[in-house]
Amino acid sequence: MQQDPRIPVIFEQQPEPDDMVLVEEGLAAPEFGHVQRFVLGLPGHLPGCSCCVARSPAAAALAAAFRARATGTAPYFKRLLVLASPAGRLDMEAALAQDVLCRARFYLEN
Repeated sequence: MQQDPRIPVIFEQQPEPDDMVLVEEGLAAPEFGHVQRFVLGLPGHLPGCSCCVARSPAAAALAAAFRARATGTAPYFKRLLVLASPAGRLDMEAALAQDVLCRARFYLEN
């Protein structure tokens, strides 16, 4: 059986030291793991710009996490932990299910 090469995304667990942790703005960050914050709502670009049309804030946060891993601005991580409100979790799950780039890079671990 071939192993999935994508990065697993998990919710609301204790991070391990080498995890990337996406934390919704307003929630407490864990003591360890590489933390990156995300905000529900519009990304920081002009409405309709070509880099984020039809991408949710969660999809943008996942893309930023992957980019940080690929460029070395964040430590290499094998798992992505998400700490989010119920609305933030729904947005993340929708991005993982509907955004083609998110689906190519990440999968929701059950």
